[in-house]
Amino acid sequence: MAVTLTQLTAFLAVARRGSVTEAAEELVVTQPSVSAAISALERELGVQLTERHGRTLAPTPAGRAYLAYASEVIGLLERGRRAAQEAADPQTATLRVSAVTTAGEHLAPLLLQAFRERHPDLEVSLDVGNREKVFARLADHEVDVAITGRVPVGTQLHGEAFAANEIVLITEGSDPLARRRWVAPEELARRPWLVREPGSGTRAMCEEYLASQEISPELLTLGSNGAIRQAARVGLGVAMTSRISVKLELDHGLLGLIRVRGGLPQRSWYVVRSDVGPVPEAVHKFTRFVHSQAARRALEG
Repeated sequence: MAVTLTQLTAFLAVARRGSVTEAAEELVVTQPSVSAAISALERELGVQLTERHGRTLAPTPAGRAYLAYASEVIGLLERGRRAAQEAADPQTATLRVSAVTTAGEHLAPLLLQAFRERHPDLEVSLDVGNREKVFARLADHEVDVAITGRVPVGTQLHGEAFAANEIVLITEGSDPLARRRWVAPEELARRPWLVREPGSGTRAMCEEYLASQEISPELLTLGSNGAIRQAARVGLGVAMTSRISVKLELDHGLLGLIRVRGGLPQRSWYVVRSDVGPVPEAVHKFTRFVHSQAARRALEG
């Protein structure tokens, strides 16, 4: 099969951007060269990969099926390029870390600071996003390792739990419910629940919990953990979140905790990597580190 990198790159760019024109601008090539590359790839595969929907060019069902393989190949080749460069010059060694929003705001900076002190030779970067974005980047080999609250089932990802992730239900500091020994879940059906955007792991956990309790409160979607904390402080609703994200507010009495009868779902923090291809040495180092006493001290400190 005579599939080329040029063809794969052109196809991925069109799938991302939705047009030949924008794909050509991204790749800094001409529009005819992008069209020719995709046409050649379609002839090689014997299927149509893209089709027009109004003004947008989108993958066909065959194109969507092929997209994951094309991304895998390009991602692995990029990892191979980096591995070769780092073997030739260890000073260029890098570690690309991605973290879900809560971990990226509160957990990852502490871990990365302590990790860099022990591995100053590594250039470390951090990318933060919701759960959907983090796992997409990990699957496409755009990052090397991720810190998340859960590992998707049925994916080519390998995850290891390394720290507890205590989940709490927060409310305004003066809320009478926060002074009670426990609150029945059905009582909370009358309160608005503050949730993150679709694609967030915290939102998915909250929706699963509400479904398990058979209650359907009003959901107010807010775009960040900070917005949820502030909204809870002023009494706009209650929110299920990681304790690490509200520790300061709880310590100063700005937020209260509602103790729910039967408890809340509890989670762990995971370090996750792709299970496809060789594992970079930097990923081995980081995985060993998050399990270490040094990492635990960093998180406690």
